[in-house]
Amino acid sequence: MQIPTKAYPPRPEQCLAFYPYDREIVEYTSTKKKKANIPVVLYGQFTEVTNRMIGNNFLVFQIVFYPGALYKLLGIPSTIINNEYLSADEILGNHVHNINEQLFFAKDYMAMVAIANKFITTLIAKQQKATHFIDAVCSSMLYNSQPFSLVNAAQQAFLSTKQFERKFKERTGLNPKTFERVIKFDNAFRLKNAHPNFDWLKIAVECDYYDYQHLTKAYKDFTGLSPTAFHTIEEQAPERKLGLNEGYYK
Repeated sequence: MQIPTKAYPPRPEQCLAFYPYDREIVEYTSTKKKKANIPVVLYGQFTEVTNRMIGNNFLVFQIVFYPGALYKLLGIPSTIINNEYLSADEILGNHVHNINEQLFFAKDYMAMVAIANKFITTLIAKQQKATHFIDAVCSSMLYNSQPFSLVNAAQQAFLSTKQFERKFKERTGLNPKTFERVIKFDNAFRLKNAHPNFDWLKIAVECDYYDYQHLTKAYKDFTGLSPTAFHTIEEQAPERKLGLNEGYYK
């Protein structure tokens, strides 16, 4: 049986992904550029849709980083990995392939988690950058529904608004406004998946959009399609065919 393609929309995350079995083929919708057969992937903040095609013996073990965490671990500006699907050994070294092999031979999921925890602990021990107040602001934006105020956040960080925006972008890959928009879009996307019976006005209101038109603009900007058109594609995703949805980070 041919497995359906997964249209993977932008979401507020940076990940390290291990593929101990079959790998993905990833196609960028904007350029049609393809990446394939990468066993360990580091990818930054995406702001466009990618189409993911998987094999029959597929498992991806993802480590999803808190906003700013990858910057602290690696010490490189997050802007340079925006919309990038990179072979992780280019940045983290060949050791990642040893971790992937350990995941291949792990006896169960809990053993996989233990392997990943040990690996991340070694990265934390070599952390390149210190924690900053902005990291807490980023996490608050991700997990709380309170509107973001650049002026207030900058004042609390004892920075000018321009300094705050520059440091925020360095740590997340996006400016605060765009990061907030990605979060709202992702919340709407996941809420619709979890409650397909909700109409779009309810989705808009629940996710703090002013009205349906503003929700539509977000979908157009991040997927190139209307909400209904994109979710028609989403209904063909592999997990949806199994009656599953991705749920929430919260």
